[in-house]
Amino acid sequence: MNWRKSSYSDGGDGDMCVEIAILPTHISLRDSKNPTRATLTLPTHSFTALINHLKEEVPPWNSESP
Repeated sequence: MNWRKSSYSDGGDGDMCVEIAILPTHISLRDSKNPTRATLTLPTHSFTALINHLKEEVPPWNSESP
């Protein structure tokens, strides 16, 4: 697989890096600090749906308390 660093990874100390591999029918993600550990692999259409959903929603850790 050809892994590359995500453009959304933090540029700081390199402690928040995600790598992505784009395959013909799947997208794989892994932690660049632990490349030999588990990866998350999803069919391309599922990955796209997940990203679109995350773009629409406000994560609870980013919402302001009333």
